[in-house]
Amino acid sequence: MDFEFTEEQRLLRESVRDMMDRIATPEYIRKCDVEGCYPFELYDAFLEMGLLQMPFPQEYGGLGGSVIDFVIIAEELGRKSYDFLGAYGTCVFNGLNILHNGTEAQKKYWVPKLINGEIRMSISMTEPNAGSDAGAMRTAAKREGDFWVINGQKVFSTGAGVKNNVINLYARTDLAAPYQKGISLFLVDNTTPGIKMRKLDTLGRRALGTYEIFFDNVKIPADRLVGETHKGWGYMLSGLQLERVMTTAGYCGSAQSVVDQALEYAKQRHQFGKPIGTFQAIAHMLADMQTEVEASRLLMWRAAWLLSKGQDALMAISMAKLFGSEAYVKAANLGMQIMGGYGYIMEFDMQRHFRDARVTTVTAGTSQMQRNLIAGLMGLKTK
Repeated sequence: MDFEFTEEQRLLRESVRDMMDRIATPEYIRKCDVEGCYPFELYDAFLEMGLLQMPFPQEYGGLGGSVIDFVIIAEELGRKSYDFLGAYGTCVFNGLNILHNGTEAQKKYWVPKLINGEIRMSISMTEPNAGSDAGAMRTAAKREGDFWVINGQKVFSTGAGVKNNVINLYARTDLAAPYQKGISLFLVDNTTPGIKMRKLDTLGRRALGTYEIFFDNVKIPADRLVGETHKGWGYMLSGLQLERVMTTAGYCGSAQSVVDQALEYAKQRHQFGKPIGTFQAIAHMLADMQTEVEASRLLMWRAAWLLSKGQDALMAISMAKLFGSEAYVKAANLGMQIMGGYGYIMEFDMQRHFRDARVTTVTAGTSQMQRNLIAGLMGLKTK
């Protein structure tokens, strides 16, 4: 396994970091967080740099980039705000899901619209009674002539309410069949009649908006079914591996930012006539934080490398996601401890990391589900 980047990848990393430093200033990040406003200016920069095009094949207007290219971008975006990565990554992995599972006509229609900025994409799987147990979903789609009619409810749908968004909606198309054979994937404009949304007031990750969505006889054309009927469960699973590599890269970037901020504070803050970083208690906290972040990064790169080679990456991705999310939570908690009362003040960024980190062990597959999955791949049957 070679961890060396190509010259093009080094330039990609530097250019993304420079762009983020220029646009995602501390003031900009704080505005998006406090006011709960979508980072449109930053998204426009993604488009201008071709970041949306990067992972897609040239035949559909993309740049033909690799999984490694995608992960480089994800880690750099996460350094500023995990929510900013969501604005980028959610669109990309939903688009790639269409590329891998849609019809040829759907690929040619939807992918160019996504990568040129005409539309955005979000995903809706979770329901009030179907979170980790995605097979328990009850939102249903029924075929009526040349249309599908959708009824039900989704929750925790990140970015669903943003302008020009297309919801990638998973719904039951056969309530009597086992869930593996009765779920389908649909593309639904968020302005379609019959859709009602409620923006949820969340503790962290406030920029993109998290929504509860109600579908009341929502009517969409038949060609909004992605791929084949009843194949949605497989489509869902096929997209989760890339999503979890992406999220883990974001955890690494965010956790590194936490360490950097805590380290800088520990060097500047004096108590008893010395920088607090010279006290062993603080120095050991920082050493442990950096070690765990680096371990998280190595797990992430190994998982990304396996995925890029087309090898079985499920266990590696699950371990990286599990460790990366918990390392970010731990780093943010220790960062708050190191900064003391200043970490608790809203004008300092550490409290935002503390809030943003907490949900990472829940979203994109809980830590408990990751442990169950890893144990199962080890040959253990868990209950």
